[in-house]
Amino acid sequence: MDAVELEVVRHALAGVADEMGVALRRAAYSPNIKERADCSAAVFDVDGQMVAQAEHIPVHLGSMPASVAAAIEAFGADLAPGVQVALNDPYQGGTHLPDLTIVAAVGDEEGRPLGYVANRAHHADVGGAAPGSMPASATDIAMEGLRVPPVLVADADGFREDMLDLIAANSRTPSERRGDLRAQFAANHVGAMRLRELSRRYGPSGLAGAMAAVCDYSDRRVRAAVREIPDGTYSFTDVLEVADGVEISVDLTVEGDEVTADLSRSAPQVAAPLNAVHAVTVSSAYFVFRMLTDPDAPPNAGCYRALTVRTKPGTIVDAALPAPVAAGNVETSQRIVDVLLGAFAQALPDAVPAASQGTMNNLLLGSSTPSFSYYETIAGGEGATPHRDGMSGVHTGMTNTKNTPAEALELAYPLRVWRAELRRGSAGAGRHQGGEGVVREVEVTCEAATLTLQTERRARSPWGLAGGGDGGTGRNTVIRADGTEEPLAAKGSWPLVRGDRVRVETPGGGGWGG
Repeated sequence: MDAVELEVVRHALAGVADEMGVALRRAAYSPNIKERADCSAAVFDVDGQMVAQAEHIPVHLGSMPASVAAAIEAFGADLAPGVQVALNDPYQGGTHLPDLTIVAAVGDEEGRPLGYVANRAHHADVGGAAPGSMPASATDIAMEGLRVPPVLVADADGFREDMLDLIAANSRTPSERRGDLRAQFAANHVGAMRLRELSRRYGPSGLAGAMAAVCDYSDRRVRAAVREIPDGTYSFTDVLEVADGVEISVDLTVEGDEVTADLSRSAPQVAAPLNAVHAVTVSSAYFVFRMLTDPDAPPNAGCYRALTVRTKPGTIVDAALPAPVAAGNVETSQRIVDVLLGAFAQALPDAVPAASQGTMNNLLLGSSTPSFSYYETIAGGEGATPHRDGMSGVHTGMTNTKNTPAEALELAYPLRVWRAELRRGSAGAGRHQGGEGVVREVEVTCEAATLTLQTERRARSPWGLAGGGDGGTGRNTVIRADGTEEPLAAKGSWPLVRGDRVRVETPGGGGWGG
C-alpha cells in the first residue's frame, strides 16, 4: 500500500470511530453522555487489535482492547457478525462499573468477519450503595453496583430485552439506562455499516491488510521517537490522598527503541475504591507514552508495541477481586500519569510539562425519591509546559470530557448552578505559569439528596518543574441552607437537603521554570 492510500485508509478508519461517537451522543438520553461526552468509540481487526479510535476519553480507549479481548475469550466462534456483547466487570475486561462497554462483531454481506467495533459509555447510575455508583465508603466491589461479565445482549435479529431489563432494574434511573444502552447499540450499528462500506471498496483481505499496515506505520513512527530518548532507568514516586498516603512508584527503563514502565513497587491494594485494575494502569501508561513520543501518529495498537507495562497483582495499580475500583479509574489513573511524567522529566527535561490538577474532581448528586443521578467531572488547571503557560479550566490527563452546561443540568435535575468560574490565584508560578482551576457550586432544589465526592490534590499540590511553583490545592465545601459553611473531606458521602449547596474548588496546574 503506497503512502497516499495508507493515509486515506487510516483517516477512513478514524472516521468510522468518529461517526460512532457522534451517533452515540445524539441518541443518548443522559446529560452525562449527550452533553459531557463521557463516551468513547474504537475499531478493531479480526484479532481484537485496535486499529482506530476517535479522540475521546484516554482512560476508556487505552483499556478498551481488554474489553474486546474478554468478549472474544468468552464467546469465541459464537461471536458471529451481528452479535453484540455487554460488559462492565473490572475483573473481566472492564474498568469500573459505571463504564458499560458494548462490543459488536462485524462481517460483510457474505458473513466473512471484518473485525469488531466497540464503544464505552459512563452510565450515571448502575446501583450500589450511593447514587452514581461511586460510594466513597466501598470496601469491596459488591458495594459499587451491578457487575456485568461478558454477556450476549444482541444478535442480528435485535437486542435482548431481558438483559436491558436486568441492567435497568439495578439502576436508580432505569429509563435513562435503557435509552443510553440503545444509543450504544445504535453507535455500533453505524460502525458496522461503515466497515462494510470499506470492505466493499477494498475487499475483506484488502481491508485486513490496510488495518495491519496502519498499525505497522504507527509502530515505526513511535519507535523512531523512542530512539531519541536517552537510554537509562528513571524512577519517580507520588502519593494518593487516602489514609496515611498510598505510594505509586515507577521505574522507567529506556533501551534503544523499547520502553519498560515497571510499577511493581507500588503500594498494596486498599479497602477503599481507589484501586486500579491492570487495564486502567496500562491505559494511563499509553496516554503518557503517546504524549511524549509521537502524538500525531495514527492512534492504534501499533503505537504501543514499543512499551511494556509491568505491575504486581494485588497492588493499587493491579487490583485483585474483590477490591473496590470506582475511583481507581478516575483518580488513581491521574496519579499514575503524574508518576510517569515525573520519571520521563528526568530523561526529557525540555519536553515534559509540570503536573496538571491530577484529579477529575468527581461530583455526584442523586436520590431515589425523586429518582435522579447527576455525575460530573470538573475541569482544573493544566500544568505549564517548557514552551507555554498552562491552560485554565480544562480537563487534563485521563479525562477529555466537557462540562455540563448549566441550562442542561437544571433542565434534567432538581439542581441549580450558582457558580461556574475560574479560580483566580490557584495557578503555579514560573517562567510559564500553570493554568487556573475552577469553582463549581451547585444547589439542591429537591427535598433531599446524597452527595458523593471523589477528589484528589486536596492536601498535596500539583508539582511544578524546572523551578516552577506548585499549583494550588483543591477545596470542597458545603454551604447549608442557613448560610453556614462546612469544609468537606476529599472523599466521602453526605446527606443534603433543599437549599444546601456544594462548592468544589479545583486545583491549579504547576508552573514551569524558575
